[in-house]
Parts: sequence; C-alpha cells; structure tokens
Amino acid sequence: MTVHTTDTPSPDDAPDRRSLHERIAADLRDEIMSGDLAPGAPLPSTAQLKARFEAANATIQKALQVLKDERLVVGRAGASVTVRDHRQRTVRPAAYLAPSAPGEPYRWLAEAAKLGARAQSTLLDVREVRPSADVAAALRLAEDETAVLRHQILSVDGEPVELVKSYYPTAVARGTAVAEKRKIRGGTPALLAELGFPPRLSTDRVSARVPTQEQYQALRLPTDLPVLRTLRVVYSDDDRPIEATVMVKAGHLYELQYDFVPE
Repeated sequence: MTVHTTDTPSPDDAPDRRSLHERIAADLRDEIMSGDLAPGAPLPSTAQLKARFEAANATIQKALQVLKDERLVVGRAGASVTVRDHRQRTVRPAAYLAPSAPGEPYRWLAEAAKLGARAQSTLLDVREVRPSADVAAALRLAEDETAVLRHQILSVDGEPVELVKSYYPTAVARGTAVAEKRKIRGGTPALLAELGFPPRLSTDRVSARVPTQEQYQALRLPTDLPVLRTLRVVYSDDDRPIEATVMVKAGHLYELQYDFVPE
C-alpha cells in the first residue's frame, strides 16, 4: 500500500502573522467578552502580563492601548486598567419585528429605553437606488429595477452603534411616506401594515466582515475588527418580500441572541 503524505501544516503549526501586541490584545479581548474578566475588574498588572506573554513593557502598553481604543477597558493615571462596564450589548432581533402600537415609538428606541439607554435614530438619506446584488435578489428585483432606500444611523448614549440601510420595492414604497425624507412615527413596519403589507415572516443572514470605509468612518471604529452584517428580509402575505435591510454593528460591542423552541 502506498501512503500519501502532504506538507500541509496542522492548525497548531499555522503561524499567527499578527504582531505580538495584536495577539496579546486578542487574547485579553476574548477573556473580556467571555466574562472571565468581569465589568469593573482590573486587568492583570503589567508585570504579570509581561511574564505571561514573554513581552516587553512597550508591547504590553501597545496591547492595552488597542483595548482602550476599542472602548473595552479604561485606564487612569495612577490606577490599574479596568474592564469597562456595559462593554457589550445583547440584541434579541425578535424583539424588533412586530410593528409598534399606534402612537408608540419605533421598537428599537423602545427596547433601548428599557435597558436605561438614550437611543436616537438619524435619517441620513432617502432615495431610489439600484441596491447590491444580494438585496436585489432578496427583493426579487429585475436587473434594471430600483428600490427606495432609507439610510439611517442609530446611536446609543451619543455613540454611533449601527448603520442601517433599508430597501423597499418601488411598487410598495413609491408615493408613500416610505419614500419621503422624514421620520415615520412607529417606524416603517407600522406604516407597511397600514398600507396593506403586514409583516408575516422575517429571515436573517448574519455574517462577520471587515468593515468598509463607509462603515469604519460612520461607526467610528478604532481598528479594522470585524463588523456584524445582518441582511434581514421581511415578507408579507403570499410570501411577498416588502423590505430588505442591511444592518451593520461593531462586532466587538454586540452579540445577537436567537431563541428557538423545539418542534
């Protein structure tokens, strides 16, 4: 029998090409986001980190600066570096799907308020555009067909946290408040329901990506850490797609929680 071998290295042999301070920051970031380093807890001392990672003082300080820039830790003169409170928000997408009750604020704002946060949505643009290929396919648009874009940025306590681009078929949105550059009381789900397009089903496709230039600047990202990109498609009666939204969040500040009931 002939035994064939390859020179492909095992995962343990694959080199980590990041600089040492980036690797140190990555390990500490994981401990923070996993809860091993709890909110308010001090990080190990510089001496402890130097011994643990066999690194120079300057390298440790560069790693800590990365975490400070990412708003995961806080450092003050003469005091230890500590884990920042409320460093990561858990988002339950199901909580935002149903239309708001008449006279009630948009659900995203209401859910943020429940957590004691001051939330705000800023409408940046409303116009007809040719969307990206995945959005066009989700809305089942013809090759030359456009959609109405509502582009906004969401902020919590004054910090930009999510970039949102919602697209609507022109047959649904043209000539309605959806196509006007103004905020919609209760959000577009409530308006679509009023227009005869009640949301019946929503599907999410979530991926981690390197931020684009637009996303990097709009979200004020400190580094090129991945962002969470969600493509949400909302269907009305007869399986008709009425909305496709691309939502982009800073990956190190958010996690998504989905609850499932076994059949």
